[in-house]
Amino acid sequence: MLERVGRHTHLFVEEDFKSHAGLDLHWKIEMDALDEAEWKCIARMIMEYQTEPFQAAIGIPRGGLKLSVYLNDYSTQNNNDPYLIVDDVLTTGGSMEEFKKDYFDKKKVFGWVVFSRQKPPDWVRTLFQMPIL
Repeated sequence: MLERVGRHTHLFVEEDFKSHAGLDLHWKIEMDALDEAEWKCIARMIMEYQTEPFQAAIGIPRGGLKLSVYLNDYSTQNNNDPYLIVDDVLTTGGSMEEFKKDYFDKKKVFGWVVFSRQKPPDWVRTLFQMPIL
């Protein structure tokens, strides 16, 4: 339990930064703070709510890549099943929509994100949702 004593990366960081969508934000969710066991646990948490089979989990670079590795342990590899698109933090939903359009335009997909700062698109589910204002 104490093997990570001395680690100084925090999951929630108060700092001004510009989001991928170009928004000025004042705090960030630093997913690099998570280790492999935590990513594996998050995948398991998602699978407790995920009832639809999927042929493969595809992570949006860079935030969704680690999550996709662990979610692929649950994939069917069946070409008839939809793809699962995943990301770590959704701010506007733009990255999810853009990735879906660019790579999966005519294919059946659904999505999951770990954290959502606002309401995600209808085809995306969220493990942890910030309050919607």
